[in-house]
Amino acid sequence: MAIAAMPIRKEVKYTYDDYLIWDIGSDKRYELIGGEFFMAPAPNIEHQRSSRKIDAKIVNFLERLGVGEVFYAPCDVVLSNEDVVQPDIIFVSKENFHIITKDNIKGSPDLLIEIISKSSAQMDRIIKKRLYERCSVKEYWLVDVDNKEIEVFTLTQTGYETYGVFKAEDTLSSVVLKDFNFNVTEVFSRCID
Repeated sequence: MAIAAMPIRKEVKYTYDDYLIWDIGSDKRYELIGGEFFMAPAPNIEHQRSSRKIDAKIVNFLERLGVGEVFYAPCDVVLSNEDVVQPDIIFVSKENFHIITKDNIKGSPDLLIEIISKSSAQMDRIIKKRLYERCSVKEYWLVDVDNKEIEVFTLTQTGYETYGVFKAEDTLSSVVLKDFNFNVTEVFSRCID
């Protein structure tokens, strides 16, 4: 008795080419991780406020020293053909300017910053952290607006290690951005209380 061949179900993996033609709305952010599409809703006001303040601090620092350039979402970071992300803030050092193209950043930036929310916490803390570690992103910050803290991870030979968890009144420092620091309270303070 012959055994009928069973069809093998092949998992579909999307690529950067698929990402480029995906019909996305302007109010949503799509990312491609491990060949799968992920969608995130537009960030809330506290997210935007903290992002703007961190971005301004880094930009002011970079303008004085000229050691690199900062970008912010939406900006595609193409880590591989199946991994395209849009981190909230991206730093590329002068030494890595070759990864900056006309259309995107193609390769691993020196520093990526994600501002987490309830809907993005698992993605940012687990999935993206593993991806950034695997792709050798030297430093990764998780900015937690609800808990008013910033966790900084630095890449070592064994993977990411916590460099520091900076809370209100702490002075955040960075390994990648040497001599850069700021008081964490400044990032989470509101202009109008």
